[in-house]
Amino acid sequence: MKILGVVLAGGRSSRFGSDKAEASWHGGSLLDNAVTFLAPQVDEVRVAGREDAPVASLADWPAPGFGPLGGIAAALREACSRRFDAVLSIPVDAPMLPDDLSSTLQPGPSFLSELPVAGCWPVETLAPLEELMLSDRSKSVRAFAEACGARTVSLDRPIFNINTVDDLQRAHAFERETH
Repeated sequence: MKILGVVLAGGRSSRFGSDKAEASWHGGSLLDNAVTFLAPQVDEVRVAGREDAPVASLADWPAPGFGPLGGIAAALREACSRRFDAVLSIPVDAPMLPDDLSSTLQPGPSFLSELPVAGCWPVETLAPLEELMLSDRSKSVRAFAEACGARTVSLDRPIFNINTVDDLQRAHAFERETH
């Protein structure tokens, strides 16, 4: 199976107070960490929602402002045009995802119950996503997951989604305690 990985990095970081994609993690940024994390699990990596990225970037579809679905839609469109089978999506702000995320989420469509933006989306899910994006329905990842019949996957470990500086400090502290 040929998989395109996408780091969803188009958020405004309003609760964080600065660009959280650039926040420090393991001597690099959260963005660098996310790209490095995805690389061994997929065939290629893209970053959605920002132009300054360590790998090729994708503009959100159909336009900025649609949240994570804009990045997932852009990645699925790229995957379809380049003959990938699926997209593995992760957010830029979840630095401690399991190393076996790709295999855990396959076969898709599927997503993490604790973090719905982390998901495996076969290219066949593009049509229901485009329909959702162009409709007046809710533009949530859960609405998309429901529309395409995605399977929910639960992990037996905590997931840290970093929205504030305090969240980042808690994630660093948790990692120090467990490693």
